[in-house]
Amino acid sequence: MTKQEFIALYQEKMEITGKKEAERLVNGFFSTIEEVLVKGDDLSVLGFGKFETTTQSARTCRNPQTGEEIKVPEKKVVKFRVGKSLAEKVAK
Repeated sequence: MTKQEFIALYQEKMEITGKKEAERLVNGFFSTIEEVLVKGDDLSVLGFGKFETTTQSARTCRNPQTGEEIKVPEKKVVKFRVGKSLAEKVAK
C-alpha cells in the first residue's frame, strides 16, 4: 500500500470530507512519531506496538564482490515491536 492509498483509506474510515485535510492529518501523525524518535524517546501504543531507538554498535563487514573488509560505524536505528493484540489480529 502506498502513502496515497493509505491517505484515501484513512479519509474514508474517518469520514473526512477533503483529501487535503486527510493528508494533513496523516502527515502530522507521522511527523510527530518522527519527532519523538529523533529526540531519542520511545513510543508505546498499547495493543499496537512500540517504536524505539537503539544504537547499533560498530562492526566490520566484508564487501561480497571484492572480499574487502569495511568498517561500519556505530549508528542509531529504529525498531518496532508488535503488540500482542495486533500480532493476534494479523495471525488470524
